[in-house]
Amino acid sequence: MRRLLLLGCVGVVIAWTIGFWDFATRVRRAATPPPQADAIVALTGGSLERLSTGVRLLEQKKGERLLISGVNRIVTDEELLGEALNVEPALAQCCIDLGRGADDTLGNASETAAWAREHRYHRIILVTDDYHMPRSRLELSLAIPEAEIVPYPVRTRWTDPALWRNDLGAAGRLGGEYTKYLIIRGREALLGLGRSSAKQGEA
Repeated sequence: MRRLLLLGCVGVVIAWTIGFWDFATRVRRAATPPPQADAIVALTGGSLERLSTGVRLLEQKKGERLLISGVNRIVTDEELLGEALNVEPALAQCCIDLGRGADDTLGNASETAAWAREHRYHRIILVTDDYHMPRSRLELSLAIPEAEIVPYPVRTRWTDPALWRNDLGAAGRLGGEYTKYLIIRGREALLGLGRSSAKQGEA
């Protein structure tokens, strides 16, 4: 029994390691010019470049409106849009919404879903850090299944192979993100089994 348990643990570690390596390799991609969309959402956290990238896409008219999701409640509009991002007042007033109701990625997805449905948006460009993109995109796709989520990742130093292959801190950061992504996949798989069982019980 102990031998089987040990072999199972080894198998899990090997599978996780292979999956992590693939994850870390895949997220290191340069963003390609996104297609025209209804709107743009940029998630806070990480670097300010996420938000400045969202503003730049809005200025390029890639979408008609920008949501910055997860803004700290103590940060004023002027502090963020004026001082930090240097957004033209006219653009800020007409076309940028600040969401302050999200504390994590799941909250970002819920906040974005409500915003998208209010404005009837069906194609949304998602801007976040490259290593955060798989989990964010999955959460948004689950929250707004009727919408197309177009990824526009912001490259970070954390996904540089020269860094994470030689630095435990960087590898740990990516590994933690990969594990969170797996947890979401597992959660949805379990929920899917529950829904299937319920349908079979009704039949």
